[in-house]
Amino acid sequence: MTHPLFITGVIYLAGLGAAGQFSKLAVSFVTLAQTYDGSDATLGLAVSLISLVGVLLGLVAGMVVNRIGTRRALVWSLALGAAISIWQASLPSLPFLMASRVLEGVSHLLIVVAAPTLIAEMTPDRLRPAALTLWSTFFGVAFAMTALIAPGVLGLGGLPALMIGHAIWMAVACLLCLMVLPRPDARQSFTTPEGSVLQRHIRAYATPGIATPALAWLCYTLTFVSILTALPLLTNGTAPPWLAPLAPLVSIAVALTAGIVLLNRVRALHVVTGGFAACLGAAVVAFIAGFSAASIVLLFAAMAFVQGSGFAVVPQLNPDPNARALANGALAQMGNLGNLTGTPLLIAIYQGAPLIGPFAFLAVAYSAGMILTWIIGRKAVARL
Repeated sequence: MTHPLFITGVIYLAGLGAAGQFSKLAVSFVTLAQTYDGSDATLGLAVSLISLVGVLLGLVAGMVVNRIGTRRALVWSLALGAAISIWQASLPSLPFLMASRVLEGVSHLLIVVAAPTLIAEMTPDRLRPAALTLWSTFFGVAFAMTALIAPGVLGLGGLPALMIGHAIWMAVACLLCLMVLPRPDARQSFTTPEGSVLQRHIRAYATPGIATPALAWLCYTLTFVSILTALPLLTNGTAPPWLAPLAPLVSIAVALTAGIVLLNRVRALHVVTGGFAACLGAAVVAFIAGFSAASIVLLFAAMAFVQGSGFAVVPQLNPDPNARALANGALAQMGNLGNLTGTPLLIAIYQGAPLIGPFAFLAVAYSAGMILTWIIGRKAVARL
């Protein structure tokens, strides 16, 4: 019950529940629209509100986790998530649904900050890269699971049944965390930076160990969801129907195999830098050969090395638990910013320059990731 891999598995279940806070409405969007009879833009906001909360409060969440402790933050946020899903099962009016999504965004944010921080604390050095690589797959796995399960659940009981199912998952994960996660040492102290929220943000992002993984994650998330969303445009409508679900699965498979092998031999910082170089090379191939099923799969295979090592960089550059929580908060903040802005940016660039635009977007994102990781990461290593 206290083996690091078992603890990691329990925390991973919590992560699947957190990703389910996104996927339960994204996958059931048609049913959501039929239930609430609202505009697509308004209901789309209901789906994306969690990302907006993450952008605004990502680093603040890291400070909150430091103040109340990682275990307590994870358990409380899971309980809050379960309660919100039960409330949503009652199909409240649209304004109340929107309000519940804001609260759910807080729950989601605390989970994705506390969970990788706990994994880094509770796994030994030899297992930590593999455990954090597994953690990095929680979003894609949860979306695949929801896409597989949701149609049957919606057919049986509609949107309320899906909400109740998610509430049960969150409640079970909460109970498992209560039973399995060891209580922190009473002597352990957490500190919260002084100054205004703006000053705390400036100080955090001026710290190389915090800024490096966050900015790398921004460059990665700018492209991951946006490419999947814009597949019909990039491929001129020739993308086969299996490409959208297959591409993320390829990324997960590569991260859990070649990515883990590489992380056991090379520091995570170098894997991230090399991963961006591989992504840039794949983007060049896509530009020369055209965006096709093969070039898209190649690109997602390259992104796996950034995905798998992105979380592993945090404990390597931040040995202090306080700094780790802040770094995971900053990573969540930049990841949400990338998810929120990547798709509209790529589509706007495509409409302005259909041939060179998408390649330029990818080239800038991956070159920036490679350069920022190399330059700021070296400063972070020098401070260790």
